[in-house]
Amino acid sequence: MADLRIFSYLPNPRVWKATIAGRFAGVEIEVKGASAEELKGWLWDYNAAPVASYEWHAYSPLARTGRVGMTGERLFKTEAFMDAHPFGNVPAAFAPGGKIGIFESNSIMRAVARLSKTDFPLYGHDVYETSRIDSFLDVSLIFARDAQIYLLALSGGTLDAAIHARTQEAFSIYASGLEQALRPTRRVLVGDSISLADICFAIEFALFMNEHCRARQLQELGLSRILHRGVRNEYPRMMRHFDQLLEHEHFAADLGPYMDELSVAAA
Repeated sequence: MADLRIFSYLPNPRVWKATIAGRFAGVEIEVKGASAEELKGWLWDYNAAPVASYEWHAYSPLARTGRVGMTGERLFKTEAFMDAHPFGNVPAAFAPGGKIGIFESNSIMRAVARLSKTDFPLYGHDVYETSRIDSFLDVSLIFARDAQIYLLALSGGTLDAAIHARTQEAFSIYASGLEQALRPTRRVLVGDSISLADICFAIEFALFMNEHCRARQLQELGLSRILHRGVRNEYPRMMRHFDQLLEHEHFAADLGPYMDELSVAAA
């Protein structure tokens, strides 16, 4: 039995926070799911599975209205799922047996680090390093929230100048802090080895790079790309760190194909 089961729409880069951490920590993670479109026909549960269309009427009492990312969609969620995941979102992680749910990607990643079967210090060497890692995770969540609103608005055709400006400011604050943290020639954000802080950064930044696939929409709105060509010159340490993380085998297993797909889509 896996140490942790995660249910989500796929691909979902935020799930990879846990799978990347799992490779460092020697933790076995089982991932279940399907595309966001297909999940509309799944029963959301620890033992999540597709429901045949002719059975939908039988599950109608379990139907709930989706929110962020699947707004307005009818989704079938068991009471056990909602007990384990009171906000009803994915990625949804479960302890073995399914009674204990862990939600929010950073918390799921932390659980993997706590389950570690190796001596790799993913979550720091002491309470101070652990707390500093938490600081980076909290800051990343603030940026991730603005980034998600921006990308959903961009893909949904509801982006306006106000959302763009707010996200541009959020990115500037986030990137400037990371640039400072990596001075003068630091190779990682905390301590002397890769930590949860680096994993979280790599995933959230890769997600934000979906902006590249929407250059035409931005142009039609008269807005510029936040990740413009000059970003590498503005934040060279941050960009170098991202490139180096992509080359690491534990990151490349998930992010490599994803970045390749983004490059094709952007082209």
